[in-house]
Amino acid sequence: MTTETYMNHPNFGLLFKICPVEDHQELFTTLYAQRLFFLVTQGPTGLKFEPISRSDAKLLVEIRLRMLRRTGQAEEYKKLQEVHHNTFQ
Repeated sequence: MTTETYMNHPNFGLLFKICPVEDHQELFTTLYAQRLFFLVTQGPTGLKFEPISRSDAKLLVEIRLRMLRRTGQAEEYKKLQEVHHNTFQ
């Protein structure tokens, strides 16, 4: 069973979680167009939405893929690789 995470952005509507990036940071994209990307940071004052470029988002996903492959997390790697292909190819 796959678990998908969604978040409501105040201006851009429903966002889809692509992957975690660092502690308390996750990468999201707009649900339907998948053209706008946001680095969402959860802090003591709440959520912070930082828009990032498509190329920066792709780089963050590729870094995450390398980390998953290096640490032997095959199932999560396979899922993220599929998301990468669907989003950036």
